[in-house]
Amino acid sequence: MLSSNLFRRIQIRSIMSNNTSGPVADAIKEKLTAAFTPLHLEVRNESHMHKVPKGSETHFKVIVVSTKFNEARTPIAKHRLVNDVLREEVAGPVHALSIVAMTPEKWQETLEKGEMIGASPSCRGGDGSLPKRN
Repeated sequence: MLSSNLFRRIQIRSIMSNNTSGPVADAIKEKLTAAFTPLHLEVRNESHMHKVPKGSETHFKVIVVSTKFNEARTPIAKHRLVNDVLREEVAGPVHALSIVAMTPEKWQETLEKGEMIGASPSCRGGDGSLPKRN
């Protein structure tokens, strides 16, 4: 069970972390909020790390903490739940979606260890850094 102090910390972090805006990011936030009633939600637009036009909304990382993940036994099962909710976005404007889906207990462990969830690695494909095919 989450302590009320931890729950307040989660809520505060969630409010402070949701600074991505734009129509695609907003749709992602709305859908994940409606589906999971998250204790913590971050939607990070990581498009700037890729070779796309400025202001693009094509590459995202979502961090979702919800009791609804208690029933999903494996990480892939949690990812499938998120992908199912965002099916429309992934089929359309979203080219890449990195998912961190945790139960409140796992999130609490992460916070207690002082671990942070960093940005995804920079793109290595579209920027010309990969060897050319023959």
